[in-house]
Formats: sequence, structure tokens, C-alpha cells
Amino acid sequence: MAETTSAPASGPAPTADSVLAGLDPEQRQVATTLQGPVCVLAGAGTGKTRALTHRIAYAAHSGAYVPQRVLAVTFTARAAGEMRTRLRDLGVAGVQARTFHAAALRQLQFFWPQAIGGTLPSIVEHKATLVADACARLRLQADRARVRDLSAEVEWAKVMLVDVDDYVREAAKTGRGEPGGLDLATVARVMRTYEDVKADRGVIDFEDVLLLTVGILDERPDVAAAVRQQYRHFVVDEYQDVSPLQQRLLDLWVGGRDDLCVVGDASQTIYSFAGATPEHLLEFPRRHPGTTVVKLVRDYRSTPQVVGLANTVLSQATGAHARARLELIAQRPPGPAPTFTAYDDDVAEATGVAARIAKAVRAGRPAREVAVLFRTNGQSQALEQALADAGVPYVLRGGERFFSRREVRDAVVLLRGAARAQAPGSELGGEVRDVLSSAGWTERAPGATGAVRDRWESLQALVMLADELAVKRPGSTLSDLVTELDERASAQHAPTVDGVTLASLHAAKGLEWDVVHLVGVSEGLLPISFADSAEDVEEERRLLYVGVTRAREEIHLSWAGARTPGARATRSPSRFLDAVLPGAGSVPGARRGPGQAGQGGSRAKTKTPAKCRSCGTLLSSGAERKLGRCDACPPTYDEAVFERLRTWRSAVAKEASVPAYVVFTDATLTAIAETAPTDTTALARVAGVGPAKIERYGQQVLDLLAQPD
Repeated sequence: MAETTSAPASGPAPTADSVLAGLDPEQRQVATTLQGPVCVLAGAGTGKTRALTHRIAYAAHSGAYVPQRVLAVTFTARAAGEMRTRLRDLGVAGVQARTFHAAALRQLQFFWPQAIGGTLPSIVEHKATLVADACARLRLQADRARVRDLSAEVEWAKVMLVDVDDYVREAAKTGRGEPGGLDLATVARVMRTYEDVKADRGVIDFEDVLLLTVGILDERPDVAAAVRQQYRHFVVDEYQDVSPLQQRLLDLWVGGRDDLCVVGDASQTIYSFAGATPEHLLEFPRRHPGTTVVKLVRDYRSTPQVVGLANTVLSQATGAHARARLELIAQRPPGPAPTFTAYDDDVAEATGVAARIAKAVRAGRPAREVAVLFRTNGQSQALEQALADAGVPYVLRGGERFFSRREVRDAVVLLRGAARAQAPGSELGGEVRDVLSSAGWTERAPGATGAVRDRWESLQALVMLADELAVKRPGSTLSDLVTELDERASAQHAPTVDGVTLASLHAAKGLEWDVVHLVGVSEGLLPISFADSAEDVEEERRLLYVGVTRAREEIHLSWAGARTPGARATRSPSRFLDAVLPGAGSVPGARRGPGQAGQGGSRAKTKTPAKCRSCGTLLSSGAERKLGRCDACPPTYDEAVFERLRTWRSAVAKEASVPAYVVFTDATLTAIAETAPTDTTALARVAGVGPAKIERYGQQVLDLLAQPD
């Protein structure tokens, strides 16, 4: 079951001490804490993959771990491939770094003959056909949307460990509604019939791989013992995304031992619809007594301006996740201020964003370092058209896999053949350019768009990968490049293609760019219209946070008042921007985009820890800092004053036809009532009261505060 990676790069062999060099104190603590359970709470951009891979490398080079006894689990093939690449560069071979499903499938294939007998059934890649057949057997209409919804419900029930017999009760308890427009009892019948269809065809689905592995490990002590003997040390990345089914599998792998390191961030939980829950992360220290908890909060990815916006977005969060949020501390020099731009309609927004990107690309910004992120895939069409019209190349993330493209497969065949005849001492980059020239690659990008440009970009990505390999591992040959490509193809770890990335916020998780444009940041899109519970809305807030933290240098947020040109503007900016739009005073260096009123940018300032004015304890959340007191201390405002402010806010909001929070949020209103400022200077010190609010409402608020009770 063990996996072997290729030999490490040439040059001085890494040592235990050299592996620790360059780590910050918290990362070093992660890397050197090799005994007992470890829980790493790692914010976005804080170097968690670096800490994890250096932990494994340090353990291997110091002799504490045998690499073949380490199982590192993550959630995407790309992340697993990146982890293997980093470990190889650190001189560690033999570690198995895989997704939950890939690791389970290897074990299932290995143990199936002895545990079950015969050959493992084939795995269906998509459920749609089987679900449609199940509906047909039950004489239910099954259009594409219904089949998609029912397929998702089948997956949800399995990853949540909900048996078909218990489905109606559990689905009702968790408010699943009517999947596919069917009542829960009918959905349960579809699920039973779906299992019959699978049995008749002799196939299993994606979730069955985990369920069957769990079943074998649970029922066969000899198999469980063999797996635990093979793997003694476990590392789990993105632990906030673990489902109950994956947690059950992990428990069986570990078998009650404590050599387990988990890494995650509750504020990046955005896959609850797929069964992900951060409760396993948040409860880890309680379930594993003696856990070492390490927090990574130094953000090396983004500028202080981007980090400030990300922190502010989360500062208004509520619920259990909010208590676990990490306040990021930027480590990079200051950069451009975030921009906030309103457009008349979606077409105008797409055109405006494309024009801004085209200008940046002409000025020398690589297109591959720019991304446009959106909430729903349906938003991409206008953006694709606008970028095409502007002559900007783009890549739609979620399309055909890189290594499945015909030109890539043909190029790899050519490189493999050339590797057999390569002369010693040849320069890798030049050799690759010569080989790929016969496949249509040119030094200059073609002027054409469409398929011609797509083909060139695929080949250019291979050229760039060769250049990167030559720098990272001097002396690399064509054979080394082919080996690298084979490993990346197996992990679907594609090289970067030179085009602007278009992606949904969900698909952008785990990626980063120099410049990020977040479009459609309006009510109904973010949060999405069907987010009708407080829990759902908070997940939408976390989705925005994930989007913001993808940016290294620049972040641009925009929204449109209407969907189509000429339509009445009915959309308003997302409520998640409430703390940053009024005067932009809550974000260091924030400013408005073109055509909007607002204040100029300013440099990010170092914040000193805030303390509760009542008990003196440090304030941990944005809401507490805004109020100036901790949640444990009682309010200190006069009830009559607070009610006057609330009544006034309601009247102002009604007159302006805007939600009340656009005037002042509840937290800001409470802070005003508690601090009772007597002049505009004091009022301006209240978080959430920027210059624009002072100009618009300042005197009215002061008059209300001055009224006798």
C-alpha cells in the first residue's frame, strides 16, 4: 500500500536542522511537536502546508518517523500532489499523501479479495444515470435539475452516515426541505431504488468507497491491525471539512492511538452542503486530552490592506464559528487599498472588470496572476464574453482537466520519446522548447483567440514548468520532467496556464493570485437568496472571507444594481460590506471605486490589544472591540438612550428605503449608546462611524444623546 516518490533534488542533502530553518516560531512548534495529538488552527495564508510538510520532513530526517509509516490526508488531488512535491524537495520519499478517497480506494482494492472475495466492483464516476433509472422505476419525472438535486441528497445521506431507514427523520430534523421538489418519504424510496439499480449493475459509487472501507475495518480486526501497522503517524489537512463518514474512517485508521496531527480553520468551512462540519476541529482538544494546540496567524500571503478587509468581514460574524475565528496579522509590506465599485448592471460590471484587467495586463501584469471570482457559475458567461472582447485570455476553472487535453497528452508523448535520445548536459528549457515547437508552440503567443490560443497556452504551461524545474532542481533532464508530469497527472496537479482565472468562490478554495476581483457582491448573490437561516448566512460570510484571502496584493469588490441593461436597480451591496462601505473607515487603507463617494486610502496601522473597559480582559472578537467590553460583562448604556437611537435609525432607514444596518449596525449603535460621545471627534472614535457617517448623521446622533431622559 505504500507509495514511493522519486529521488530528491540534487545538491546538499536536507538535514533535520536545515528543514527547520526559515520557519517562524509557531510553524517551528508544529514541526517539532512530534508526540501526542496536535491541533493546528491555521488562518488563511499562514503557511500551514509549509508547517505540515516541514513537520513530516523534520520527523523523517531526525529519525522520529519512518516515512513509509506516515499517511498525510487532504481533500483535493491537487493539494495532495503539492504536498508530495514539497516533501520530495525536502528530501523525503515514501510518504503517502492522498485524499481520503484515494487512500481508502487503495486499501479497498488491496483487502477486498481476502475480506470479501472476488473483484472489487467498478466505480461509477457520476450518479446521474443511476438516479434517473431509479426515478424511472418509480414512475417519477426526472429532469436534469431533479436528478442533480437527488444525487446531492444521496451523497449527503451517505457522508452523514444516515441510513435510508432513518432518512426521513434525520432529514426533517436538519431542515432538508424537499429535495428535487419531492417529499422526504418519496426521496427515501428513490434512495432505496438507487441502491437496487447499483446492485443490478454490479457497481458502487464514490461514497461507497469510504463506506465499504469503514465496514471492512470495523468488521475485520485483522485488516484493521494491518492498516494500523502500516501507518503509525497521521496528518489531516483542511480538518474543518471532515464529514462524519470521513471522521469515522479516520478513527478506524488511528485505532485509539494519539499520533495524530490535524490542521484547519473554522472560518473557512464552506462545504456544509456536502456534510463538512468544523465541530471535529473545534472539539478536537476535548476529545483528545493532552492535545497541543498551535495557532498560525501570521499571514505571509496578503498585504495589510487585504488582511484588514478579511479581518473586518469576519469581525461581524456570529455563532460558534465566530468564537473560533483567528485574527490574521499581515507580514507583507503595505499595498494598494481595496476598491468597492457599483455598476448599473451585470453587463456593465463584466465590461468594467475586463477593462481594468486588460489595462493591468498591458502594463505587464501576468494574466495568470489575476482571478475573477463569483458566487454562482451562471455569472461567468458575461465575464467570459467581456474578457474575450477585451482580448484577455482566460481559463474557466472546472472545465476539462489539464492532463486530459489532447495537446497535452500528445506533448507528453513527444517529450517521453525525446527523453530517450537526449544528449548529456543539454539545457532543459531549450530542449523542451525545441520538442514542443514541432507540436505548434511558438515563442510569441498567437494573436488568435479560441481553440488556437487554448492550445498554445497548454503548451506554454509545459514550457514554464520545465523552466521552474530547472531552477528548483539544477541539472534536471527531460526524463526528470516526464517523471514530474506523470506524477502531476496522477495527482491532477496541473501547471499554471497563462490566462485570467474565472472561478466560483467554492472552486477557488486553496488557490491564490496577485490580483482578485470579487464580482456580484450584492444581496441575493452573496449571501445567496436561498440562505434563509442564520447558519446559512454565516457560511456565505465565510465564503466571502475565503474569496478575499485569495488575493496577495490587490482586491477589488464590485456589484451591479440590476441584472440586465435598462432594468430597474433593485440590488443593494451585500450586508457583509456594511462594516466597510460607510466611509470605508473600518479597513486600513480602504477606498471606494470609481464613481462612488468615499475617503482616500491610508496606510495600515499597527493595532494595540483592546481591553474590556469593565473588567480589563483582552477583547477577542471584532464585536467586543467595537463595544469596548467583553460578552461576559453587562451592557452599560441607558435603555432610554438606546431606544431613542433605534427609533431614529428605523425612521432614517425607512425614509431612505434602505435596511436599518446601512445606517448603523446594531453593534455600532450599542457602542454609541455606551460611550455617549459629546462631540463629533469622540463620535468618530466609535468603530463603524466613518467620516461619511459623521457628515450625514453626526449632528442628529449628538442631539439624540443630549436629550434629557
